[in-house]
Amino acid sequence: QVRLVESGGGLVQPGGSLRLSCTTSGIIFSMSNMAWYRQAPGKERELVATISSGGSTNYADSVKGRFAISRDNHKNTMYLQMNTLKPQDTAIYYCRAERFRTYWGQGTQVTVSS
Repeated sequence: QVRLVESGGGLVQPGGSLRLSCTTSGIIFSMSNMAWYRQAPGKERELVATISSGGSTNYADSVKGRFAISRDNHKNTMYLQMNTLKPQDTAIYYCRAERFRTYWGQGTQVTVSS
């Protein structure tokens, strides 16, 4: 059974930081391309960052220089370090795994507000 479980979300003030985790099971994590998406209220789900099985990364322009995606193949876990958070970063953050098939986590809420 494939499971992707996000954690680390919460309420943070503008300018603050959070670190999200996506812990996986049931997939060959080291060979999977991984990604973080987010969906704000009333908006479509959008891509935040990707990390390939080889470690190559890409970011949405809106988060470049503030967010960092990483992975630990020994722990079957992906991370998203989010710094200098803005109110417009408020959303549910989802992790995605892809290798022949696509799997999604259930999401974790991030709220940036004073």
